[in-house]
Amino acid sequence: MALDGTGWHPSAWREPDARPDALFTAAYWADLVTEAERGLLDLVTIDDTLGLPSDARVDQVRGRLDAVLVAARIAPLTRRIGIIPTQVVTHTEPFHASKAIATLDYVSTGRAGLQVRVSTRPDEAALFGRRTIPPIRLDEPTTPALAELFDEAADYVEVVRRLWDSWEDDAEIRDAATGRFVDRDKLHYVDFTGPFFSVRGPSITPRPPQGQPLVAALAHRDVAYRLIGRSADLGFVTPRNTSDIARMLIEIRGEQEAASRADQPVHVLGDLVVFLDDDAAAATDRLARLDERLGRPYRSDAAVFAGTPADLADLVLEWHAAGLSGVRLRPGALPHDLRQITRGLVPELQRRGAYRTAYEAGTLRGLFGLPRPANRYALRS
Repeated sequence: MALDGTGWHPSAWREPDARPDALFTAAYWADLVTEAERGLLDLVTIDDTLGLPSDARVDQVRGRLDAVLVAARIAPLTRRIGIIPTQVVTHTEPFHASKAIATLDYVSTGRAGLQVRVSTRPDEAALFGRRTIPPIRLDEPTTPALAELFDEAADYVEVVRRLWDSWEDDAEIRDAATGRFVDRDKLHYVDFTGPFFSVRGPSITPRPPQGQPLVAALAHRDVAYRLIGRSADLGFVTPRNTSDIARMLIEIRGEQEAASRADQPVHVLGDLVVFLDDDAAAATDRLARLDERLGRPYRSDAAVFAGTPADLADLVLEWHAAGLSGVRLRPGALPHDLRQITRGLVPELQRRGAYRTAYEAGTLRGLFGLPRPANRYALRS
């Protein structure tokens, strides 16, 4: 489940059951994630950006809370669902991100992840004033400037991963009798030096409960597929049909192989914006009403689905058969479409024997069948 504001449709905040007045409260987000957990979902992602939309419209939600801080607030209120906030890596530091996500893994008892996002907007760069980014058209072939931003993101993830490993699992002694809290020999310098970062380490936060929280990325094109193949555990893609799925998987698996990661599991989920009702006509009418308020048909980077939970179940299973590990659903309007997923789609998939009836693991890695990885530095000692 991908959560953003009052839903992914820009006019969703004007729906009768929307709660725009509560959008900047912890209770709002806690209610959404609790509902998602009630539906036995693997995870929720919390969207985030650094800048306001570039248009001047005032009839849409503007402003947002920090995704990592929201995740840390709601994590203790849940027990099994994974929580993955988005972090814009272009203008932030990997040391800070590693500490924040490690902390989230502790407060969630092993259910944290990190979705990395690359910023290509000159106006977002201007918010920090440390660099300039030339205008980049994402519908054109990859430019050196765009490739550099994604190379930087790959190095960012590498630094974060090394910092997570910079404490061995048994580095903390906590022996009051001897006065030794930590075994200094089991803290390691990461000594990363590259074109974008120079980080000595170690972290100031002990190794997270999962060892390595899941790293995720959303991809629409070649450089982003490369980032997933080189650096991620979980990739989100935006197919329009099964032919798209085959092509995207070929690219990602090829990038895994090029990065010598062919033997490592990388799960790929298809993104889909959904408008659901018990009657298909009601769903399409609701989308049309939202579009009328918007003043144009809603378009998204992901495919848009309007129909019944049973119809969506057919599509989900079709995409799974095409090779995806699953889907990440973006509710068009909250809380309506979230409840249609948890109380309509999930029972439909359960009836077909295609969905769990209880959580099978207590960590996010466990939900994806991923083992807790060994510490890279402990192997050397």
